[in-house]
Amino acid sequence: MISAMKITAVMFDLDGTLLNTLEDLGDAMNATLRGLDAPEHAYDFYRIAVGDGARALVLRSLPEGMRDDESIDRVTCTMRQNYSENWNVKTHVYDGANQLIETLAKRGIVMTVLSNKPDSALQDCVRHFFPSDPFAAVRGVVPDGPLKPDPAAAFAIIEELGIPVDEWMYVGDTNTDMQTAVAAGLFAVGCTWGFRDREELLANGAEAIIDRPVEVLELIERKNAAI
Repeated sequence: MISAMKITAVMFDLDGTLLNTLEDLGDAMNATLRGLDAPEHAYDFYRIAVGDGARALVLRSLPEGMRDDESIDRVTCTMRQNYSENWNVKTHVYDGANQLIETLAKRGIVMTVLSNKPDSALQDCVRHFFPSDPFAAVRGVVPDGPLKPDPAAAFAIIEELGIPVDEWMYVGDTNTDMQTAVAAGLFAVGCTWGFRDREELLANGAEAIIDRPVEVLELIERKNAAI
């Protein structure tokens, strides 16, 4: 059920929501695995493995016998280096996402990005794919900082921009995103064009499910018209 609140701001996840990063992430991890003579994985595997930060991706991708803490830390460094060299080879903006962002900006909707990418890598990625600088805040993971679904970074963005919590919509494509939105008290919207399916999104707190980027705008219009 859609609750009655005016939406003035949208917090987007990045990977699987605004950008299709799956193949570059998978290629970087597979290159890392090749260097270890370890089995590689298909892209469909990475749909489930990504989303919770590089260390979690490495843990899920390594053979069981290589999952000690020292190996995971070492391999994570290698994976991040490999990804830093190919993060924009196959990655692209999802169809309709640029048009959505342009329209939201014209409507005066504040937009932000919250990701589990390292913050420095996230800033580079957003600048490259969204050069018009449409986002009021872009936040990734800082050293020793919490990962989503911890809502701390979401709360920091909300406090920085001074927009009431109940005026925010959170749009993401994974269980982690929906858990983040629920923990922060934001209106949770799951998108099915990303890496996970409708059932996972609903099971983790999605209050609405959308199949195309333009439906973000349509949902905002319906909710705000009902106020």
